[in-house]
Amino acid sequence: MKQGFEKYIPFVPLKRAHRAWPDKELKQAPIWCSVDLRDGNQALIDPMNIDEKLEYFHTLVDIGVKEIEVGFPSASEVEYEFCRTLIEGGHIPDDVTIQVLVQARPHLIEKTFEAIEGAKHVIFHFYNSTSTLQRKVVFHTDVAGVKKIAVDAAEMIYTMAQSAIAAGMDLRYEYSPESFMGTEMEAAAEICAAVLDALHADTGHRVILNLPTTVENCMPNYFADEIETFIELLPGRERAIISLHPHNDRGEGVATAELSLLAGAERVEATLFGNGERTGNVDMVTLALNLYTQGVDPELDFSHINRIRDVYERCTKMKIGPRQPYVGELVFTAFSGSHQDAINKGTQYMREQGSEYWEIPYLPIDPADVGREYEPIIRINSQSGKGGAAFVMQQSFGYDLPKAMHPEFGRIVQRETERMGTELQPQRIFELFRENYIDATAPYQLLRHSFEEATDERGVSRVRFTGTLRHTDTTFEVSGTGNGPIDAFFNAIHGQKMDRFTFVDYKEHAVSNGSDSMAVAYIQLRDEAGRDVYGVGVDHNINLAPLRGILSAINRAWQARHQG
Repeated sequence: MKQGFEKYIPFVPLKRAHRAWPDKELKQAPIWCSVDLRDGNQALIDPMNIDEKLEYFHTLVDIGVKEIEVGFPSASEVEYEFCRTLIEGGHIPDDVTIQVLVQARPHLIEKTFEAIEGAKHVIFHFYNSTSTLQRKVVFHTDVAGVKKIAVDAAEMIYTMAQSAIAAGMDLRYEYSPESFMGTEMEAAAEICAAVLDALHADTGHRVILNLPTTVENCMPNYFADEIETFIELLPGRERAIISLHPHNDRGEGVATAELSLLAGAERVEATLFGNGERTGNVDMVTLALNLYTQGVDPELDFSHINRIRDVYERCTKMKIGPRQPYVGELVFTAFSGSHQDAINKGTQYMREQGSEYWEIPYLPIDPADVGREYEPIIRINSQSGKGGAAFVMQQSFGYDLPKAMHPEFGRIVQRETERMGTELQPQRIFELFRENYIDATAPYQLLRHSFEEATDERGVSRVRFTGTLRHTDTTFEVSGTGNGPIDAFFNAIHGQKMDRFTFVDYKEHAVSNGSDSMAVAYIQLRDEAGRDVYGVGVDHNINLAPLRGILSAINRAWQARHQG
């Protein structure tokens, strides 16, 4: 590649003294047109059969797409039959318009009119290539030559359309100067204006002028300049709907579409998840949800995005990557410790503040809005931080660990990820929690216990604890009083070898709702050397859970001393 780059001709951007589009904002959704069943389908290794196309069509309808390009009916019998199946089978809702594509060739135009007979709403989409490269390499003609091809087709289509319109069909026209981005803007405007004239376009009968980045060959800002320039040069611009058909050869299809909408385009032809020739068409899902995150109604419904993904993968035999925006398996997942901490704090902030706005760092959209509320946002590997494991415990199992305990449990989990060399699933994280805290039942174990509560003449309550403890093979009785069950138990073990600790903090909550709920108690003790140790107790009895937590902490401290 050291010298190879020299053979490529760089794109020459337009020279514009004044650009209006950089200062504009997107405030509403464009007109959406799906080209999944035509452009997307033709790019598949194994094109969809009619049943798969039908399922896909109905999925697009459910999403809310109102203009759907259903195929190239003059190209093959399968394409023709699918168009007839839609019409004759009553599959097309009254508020949906089907779109059919055809080259600017007379015999193909005639076949296409046969295919759409009986349809209620149709966009008749025809095209021919106009770029300098195509004129030079493919057609061996000039601007006048490609303009004549376009005008001749437009006149034929307009004439043939009159009988269909008279029969009640709502028929509209769409013209694409294919490889628009490689066409001189003066030439593109001249050709499109001639097509508008041939189709008798006016403000009441606007023609769709679809301006494709057939092969993406320039930066998005350069293409936005082309769109803005074209609109300025087009006579009778009010007679046209300016449409985009971006491809993704440079990986900039979404940016090209967004900037071109700022430049004056009103409509976008796109595919679900960006399927299409080469690197694909522009991704309708990404475009729509980008608008959504800016407080703009995209007028499409992706609230069940996993279901849409399943239909897409089954029908197209294509797989969606784990990092595909909004739908990929990992796009709402944080492995980084700092990301996990920020997400955790954002979740707590929204819960505490009752905010009506979505304000969680690293998550541009609420996963629940696209039906992914049950998927893990935080996943744990060796890069994860102290708060990640605690977040999983809270989200997946309902254990709300005290913040002071996060570093210790985080270290336990990190050691396991380094030992395994892989991501830890939530269940394994819970097992580590149980093994290290709840199951810390040796050497000290509570065998039997009882509480007695009494109130003196001043109304002050005192609790007496009596119990039997075991230390390895030794059993002994303890008793003590205090202002509550925890204080009474702590006083009861005073004088035993367990009295080397001071009580620091305590937190308790229910793990599940209903009559079968469990109480979980988190205990923080401090030993004689000033080291903090944590314990966890779980029990149906709200008084017993903290006692188990105290013993858990003491046992863990003992194990740390004796096991190194």
